[in-house]
Amino acid sequence: MKKILKKYTETSLIIRIIIGLVIGVALGLALPQLSIIGVLGDVFVGALKAVAPVLVFVLVISSLANAGGRIGKKFRTVIILYMLSTFLAAFVAVIASKLFPITLSLTQAAETEAAAPNGIGEVLKTLVLNMVSNPIKSISEANYIGILTWAVIFGMALKQLANDSTKNVLRNISDAVTKAVQWVVNLAPFGIMGLVFTSVSENGIGIFTDYGRLLLVLVGCMLAVALIVDPLIAAVCLKRNPYPLVFRCFKESGLTAFFTRSSAANIPINMALCERLGLDRDVYSVSIPLGATINMDGAAITITVMALAAANTVGINVDIPTALILSVLAALGACGSSGVAGGSLLLIPMACSLFNISNDIAMQVVGIGFIIGVVQDSFETAINSSGDVLFAATSEFMQWKKEGREIKF
Repeated sequence: MKKILKKYTETSLIIRIIIGLVIGVALGLALPQLSIIGVLGDVFVGALKAVAPVLVFVLVISSLANAGGRIGKKFRTVIILYMLSTFLAAFVAVIASKLFPITLSLTQAAETEAAAPNGIGEVLKTLVLNMVSNPIKSISEANYIGILTWAVIFGMALKQLANDSTKNVLRNISDAVTKAVQWVVNLAPFGIMGLVFTSVSENGIGIFTDYGRLLLVLVGCMLAVALIVDPLIAAVCLKRNPYPLVFRCFKESGLTAFFTRSSAANIPINMALCERLGLDRDVYSVSIPLGATINMDGAAITITVMALAAANTVGINVDIPTALILSVLAALGACGSSGVAGGSLLLIPMACSLFNISNDIAMQVVGIGFIIGVVQDSFETAINSSGDVLFAATSEFMQWKKEGREIKF
């Protein structure tokens, strides 16, 4: 048994995930009634979601308590990169929607019990209230805005007040949580197998044909941002070919995010990748969970494309200045989407309100979003999560370049 376990752990995680993916597809096609396989996916995602809030809280506190005074500039840089990428993603969605206008058959009702926010003010209010939420409640409900806020406060306080022995204890606790996360991540092949099985057995190919054109625009925008816009930003910052790093982020982060469909659940995966890239743990332990809340390229694209599709459907011509305002609104709204039940889809009515589109029509568009969500949300999460690592690494590699250190992807 020990030999089998050793062989399993020594095999590349990506190879193991691909094997699990293939087995999941095969079982989903051959034995769709074998629902017990799908439980593996639920257990894996549940474990990641359970451990991620604790991981973020402990790592951020430990990192800030033990950090020197050198990390402030890196945080500023990575925040700028996150926000720039999200805005450009919304702008790309505007261009694509102009080139390939979409109209919708509004006959569906949104199947959700959650209430959509009425405007950007409500989104920002929710964001601020989440920041001051009870820290224990924030951890239990995976409110990452609150987790980050309180972890930063406690970390800064401990940096000033704690002695070396206390800081060492924090570091040991951080290492222990990280080790537990590594054990969970090693189960990824079984989790991916279960997730793929569920998708294949429950969803036919009709979803690709009924809303094919809408999906093509959404996925096309996301791939354009992930393969052109984000690499261009990284190339300008690093002045070198970014694609080896881009493809590595896709392979080691985007792949699992595609199937888990949760940026929060992918935080441990991203942190492990940052460690393999040799990044500063004091920095990425904060920038990665921060990216999971504000680096929302896919969400900005979804909000923009769906809102413009609604405008086209009711015959509203959106001019370029208004489209630019929509890009800013979508980028700001996307940053708050992780704190809103239903994610990016429930921010569509907020964007539609810019064109005075009624909430009844907007919520029908949300309903269509839920129908195609199994595809849209997978791609959205994949580019969001891989982008978190890409820009966290880009920010740090910029500093390495100034210091004359060798950069290896």
